Amino acid sequence: MTEHLDRRLNAFRADLADERLSGKVSADRFAPGAPAAISVAVAQLRPHPDLKRGIDTQLLFGERVRVFDRRDGWAWVQADEDGYVGYLPETDLSPPVEVTHWVVVPRTFVYPQAELRSVPLRALSMGSRIVVIGEAETRGTRYLLLEDGGAVIAGHCLALGEKPDEDYVSIAERFIETPYLWGGRSGFGIDCSGLTQLAMMMAAHKAPRDSDMQARFGSEIGRQDLRRGDLVFWKGHVGIMQDEKTMLHANGHTMTVAREDLEAAITRIGWLYDQPTGFRRPF
Repeated sequence: MTEHLDRRLNAFRADLADERLSGKVSADRFAPGAPAAISVAVAQLRPHPDLKRGIDTQLLFGERVRVFDRRDGWAWVQADEDGYVGYLPETDLSPPVEVTHWVVVPRTFVYPQAELRSVPLRALSMGSRIVVIGEAETRGTRYLLLEDGGAVIAGHCLALGEKPDEDYVSIAERFIETPYLWGGRSGFGIDCSGLTQLAMMMAAHKAPRDSDMQARFGSEIGRQDLRRGDLVFWKGHVGIMQDEKTMLHANGHTMTVAREDLEAAITRIGWLYDQPTGFRRPF
């Protein structure tokens, strides 16, 4: 009875499945999933509960998930943000809380107190969600005080729901020279579709995670119609147009987020991945 469903976006196994898939898949039992939150700076989501397997994507501090199974130190989860399904270490989870703010710069530090000279407790990526309970000021620098006792630079955060005063392309541009990381979706390392999704999320646009999903997003346009914010696709790759001639993308050639002339990129990429497969206007 199991329909052909994308395992990346649907939680189903022979022994267990999301209750919303009842009637669509066969499983021994169905469950609603229990809410939880990511408790580490960046959680690695894998297709199988095996640390030797590569990652599909990443989840950021404070993001919400639904947990369908916990077994042998692993949790099988589905992300609330984009519906991605996979396995992560159970220790990466904590009970959900009502977050108040999110990080809006590529990277920031959490200090043990409102003092930038103190040794940071951890670093957080853009898109991380935090719980703020107060404010403090030290030598003219404002801090947000966190529920867990840490402090972050106030200017690096906004109240949840507020977006940076930038278009999504400008947000993506702030990641220039960030290292390329297959499956990456954070300010510490990012891949092509992760860059697109994260920048759009920060500009209040929901976007799917992987490039093949994004290739069905928005509306198809012609190459001659390209403008800022449009997307260019190859098989397994996506770039963001900064203007009608220049593309921004996380790529394995420079191993960074970089600007590249579109025509030069088409010539360079063509020998290995052929010509672009499509051009899309997301909004």
